[in-house]
Amino acid sequence: MMQTFVLKNGIRIIHQEANSPVSHFGVLINTGSRDEEADEQGIAHFIEHVIFKGTQTRKSFHILNRIEDVGGELNAYTTKEETAVYATFLSEYYQRSMELISDILTNSTFPAKELEREKEVVVEEINSYKDSPSELIFDEFEEILFDGHPIARNILGTPELLKTFNKSSILKFMEENYHTDQMVLSSVGNIPMTKFIRLAEKYFGQIPEKLRTKERSGIYNYQPETRVVQKDTFQAHCIIGNIAPDVFSTKRMQMVLLNNILGGPSMNSRLNMVLRERNGMAYNVESGYTGYFDTGQFSVYFGTDKENLDQALRLVNREFRNIKEKQMGIVQLSRAKKQMIGQLAISAETREDLMLSIGKSFLFFNKVDTLETIFQKIEQIESREIMEIANEIFDESQSSILIYQ
Repeated sequence: MMQTFVLKNGIRIIHQEANSPVSHFGVLINTGSRDEEADEQGIAHFIEHVIFKGTQTRKSFHILNRIEDVGGELNAYTTKEETAVYATFLSEYYQRSMELISDILTNSTFPAKELEREKEVVVEEINSYKDSPSELIFDEFEEILFDGHPIARNILGTPELLKTFNKSSILKFMEENYHTDQMVLSSVGNIPMTKFIRLAEKYFGQIPEKLRTKERSGIYNYQPETRVVQKDTFQAHCIIGNIAPDVFSTKRMQMVLLNNILGGPSMNSRLNMVLRERNGMAYNVESGYTGYFDTGQFSVYFGTDKENLDQALRLVNREFRNIKEKQMGIVQLSRAKKQMIGQLAISAETREDLMLSIGKSFLFFNKVDTLETIFQKIEQIESREIMEIANEIFDESQSSILIYQ
């Protein structure tokens, strides 16, 4: 059973007790790259790198070994809307892990020498990314969808802007964007809630209360675009899509199910069957839906031989039309629901993923639906709702296409 609590400074807590020798704890913050100013692009991700480089009482070496010396793992990630620092460890080391993450988030000193060294690491990350068209194309596609908005910019930033970051600019970003009412401590592990609260109060309760007052920009001016970019690649890479419901939309669950039917992770997704299994035109084909705070995006990506590009696009558009025009039968829809329910149930068995998932849900919605509630919502989706959302998202007059060839 999940339990929740709120510290006096506004930091929220969610915990699920698990009788396991391994536990998971993380801090999720409702801040990401979309919260950067134009001259700060990449700083949210850069902070994720450099918070591990030294605190008032620890050097980088001591931070890394504090958890790894006892067999645990320390990690972090940054997205366009959130930042997370988390650890996996033997359950007896809860206090050690929570104290360390608190030290990292509140006492990092950002030594100049370490900052310069880490800038080179991130530049190499950027260069590696540029060498992978199958990854780069997703960022450029979001630049098309959200042109002119901070959410359009890639998370890594640019080498030119990275050079300008220093301790002062890092502290300024954290001061303006890390707020206690926008933080969640998430835990799945072998510790009673009462003890978890005591540790949370000890290591996070002394952080001064700071509430968010800065509003996120919500002005979007989407204009569909077809863009072809010449690249020196063996394959043609193609992505096609549209803006989609935001994370709070009443259509979100229908959108998730539609995405799963069309190009989800299963080998029997419609696009995988038509492009790979029946026609051998693509090794990798996938669709994806991301709901953001006030918007969203849906896209289909595939890579294929350049001479097959036009035919592959026709096949993708044919699947779009099929979903828009042919209502799914009762048996067909039931299978799609069962598949998605099974996938969600299996993913919940991975406790690290569960810790991050419930933390994110609590961060954004201030609640976490049980699996049973989620399953009920899936079962209630009707075939006409799938058709309706498909006709919105797959409207050819509103679709954008980006091709690398």
